[in-house]
Amino acid sequence: MKKTLTALITLFIVVLFFSSNIAVAKNKKEEQGKAQKIEYLNLSWWQRFNDPVLTGYIQELYEKNYDLKIAALKVKEGEKMVKISFANELPQVSFDGNLGRIMPSSNQQFGNLIIPSFSQYQFQLPLTASYEIDIWGENRLKTKSIEKQLEMIKQDERASYIALTSAFAAEYFNIIKTDKLIEIQEKLVSLQEEIAQKTEIKFKNGLCTENEVLNEQKLLTSFKEELNNLIKTRTVLENQLKVYLADSNKQLKRSDYDSISLLENIPDSYETSVVENRPDYLRAEDYIKKIGYDVRVARREFLPKFVIYGQLGFNAYQWSKMFNSYSQLANAGIMPSFDLFSGGRKMAILKLKKYQYEEAMQNYQKTILTSIQEVNDNSVALKTAEKNYKQSQDRVILESKKHHLMTQKNEIGAASALDVLYSDEQMLLVKRDEVSNKINCLISAIGLYKAVGGQDLYSFNNQAKENI
Repeated sequence: MKKTLTALITLFIVVLFFSSNIAVAKNKKEEQGKAQKIEYLNLSWWQRFNDPVLTGYIQELYEKNYDLKIAALKVKEGEKMVKISFANELPQVSFDGNLGRIMPSSNQQFGNLIIPSFSQYQFQLPLTASYEIDIWGENRLKTKSIEKQLEMIKQDERASYIALTSAFAAEYFNIIKTDKLIEIQEKLVSLQEEIAQKTEIKFKNGLCTENEVLNEQKLLTSFKEELNNLIKTRTVLENQLKVYLADSNKQLKRSDYDSISLLENIPDSYETSVVENRPDYLRAEDYIKKIGYDVRVARREFLPKFVIYGQLGFNAYQWSKMFNSYSQLANAGIMPSFDLFSGGRKMAILKLKKYQYEEAMQNYQKTILTSIQEVNDNSVALKTAEKNYKQSQDRVILESKKHHLMTQKNEIGAASALDVLYSDEQMLLVKRDEVSNKINCLISAIGLYKAVGGQDLYSFNNQAKENI
């Protein structure tokens, strides 16, 4: 009796010990979670754009964006799944009280002894404890598998931060580009209206054909159509940013195009190890480890299980005698369990997990190749965007010289006012290309940032210097 009581008390102490440790660790995990999410934002990278409006919006994303909130909730759900799995490793204690009335309907006979019909109450107040001895480490492996699942969810959350902040920044710069293009397009429309009017006057004076008038009017409608499309694009982009910020009535601010500066001296080559920080790469690694644990669990399912069980409490037929010494209830033992036949289910599960492990390995190799391809593609896109921007700057310089010459010719009477308007129009068209190419450089840098897994691109320069 004393040994049984000691064993049960030991089980209860173990339960209390683990419960207190979990409560202490809860606050630490919450603080670590907040620190990780702030790290996911990578504000030091966004500050390199020298745009306080953008940086402020990135911080606002962290507080308001619904997708990020959903990703955070999924992490919390995963943490509870780990807790549930860990709870299965601990002893289970329950209280199963019972109040009943026994009423046999006929005499009961035990050999020559006959017990007549009777009725009586029965009171039971037992505490029941059970614990599966994890001899083979199966339950621990199950918890490790769930923990790896949690790590995968955290990588999904990190991927959400990288994707959302990158998409937001790209659309933010696209709005700035659209603002500038609308400004240029309005000037083009105004110039073309003046050109169409002057061409019509020339036609009336017999200095040009009607076909030339129609062509200028046709070009004017084309410019107006482009202006309408640009205004529509800006409205759509603004609506998308409002969704990101979870505020449909928000008045969006942005910096002026002329205050935007490009990022310079971004590394133009990267080692293959750069992909090792990408969320999909780390997720693929964690998935391999998770399936590896699942395979080991499936193998241990073929082994027997042992459960320690016990009860401690009171059992009496009268409530007044419930807590007497002779009403004490106690029992304990070990219950082995082994499946002799399961219809091939366990073998099928083992083979299934092995196939999943092989699939995870193939997916891991594919992820590596895809990651390297994305880094290389975005690196080339950035180089091309920078070259195109430089070419468009050269065209602006050349067109400026042509425009200056045209103005001088007009001053000496060698060119008409209409020729100057044509030159102004060409100048605006060239500047329109320059605007697009400049913003494309910024968006390409953001695409490369996303491709390398949300790392500060300038950190690779520092690593290269350290290696030297």
